[in-house]
Order: sequence, then C-alpha cells, then structure tokens
Amino acid sequence: MKIISVLWLTVLAVGCGGYGSSTKVTPPQPGAVPAIAQLAPNTVTAGAPGFTLTVNGSNFAGNSVVNWGSATPSTTFVTGKQLMTAIPASMITTAGTVSVTVTNPGTPGGQYGGGTMAETSNAMTFTIK
Repeated sequence: MKIISVLWLTVLAVGCGGYGSSTKVTPPQPGAVPAIAQLAPNTVTAGAPGFTLTVNGSNFAGNSVVNWGSATPSTTFVTGKQLMTAIPASMITTAGTVSVTVTNPGTPGGQYGGGTMAETSNAMTFTIK
C-alpha cells in the first residue's frame, strides 16, 4: 500500500508540473536605449540660482531619469524626445563639468522572467563656469 501511495504522489507531482518541470525563466531583453542630442542650457555660472535643464533627444520613456553626475534630480517627462529636470543651486556651486545622461529604467518580467533591462544614453558634458 505504501508503494502505491508513493507512486500515486509521484504521478500527481509530475502531472502538475511540480517535479521535473521544464518551465524556463526568460532573461530580460534589451530595453530602448535613450539618446541625448542637446542640453538647454549647456552652461551656467558657478554660484548662480537653480535652473531648469531641458534635455532633448530620443527614445525617452515615461519614467526616464536624468542623471546629473551621480545624482538623479527629479525628472519631468515632456515627450519621448524631451525631458526637464530642476537643478538646484547647491549642484552648481563650483566651476567644472558635469556628465549628463538619461536612464530608461528596466521593466519587470512576469512569473517566468522577461521584462527589459535598464539602458543609459550617451553622456553630454554640462559646463559650470
């Protein structure tokens, strides 16, 4: 009787996909790569008040993020070709350059993986005089 019970449980487990299941997890696919064409303005004087930076380009997602060096100030999606971000005065206190990029965050997959990877644009240089 024990053998029959064990065989019955094994058949049920295999039939339900539990034991020996061949379900594969799909890795994330590449996402849309954003591209920056222009920063407006592209320069500011050190010590100036905060300002709004407009980033023009392509392939911007609704949840894209503008990266100001290693910081990620709040980003406003305008269109798939334009983003705006508020740069506070505290980020432009000294002369130098800042690398500006845009990141399209990845999208989560379902139960078996999938989704897309995060992608970051080319870098543009912003000058603080």
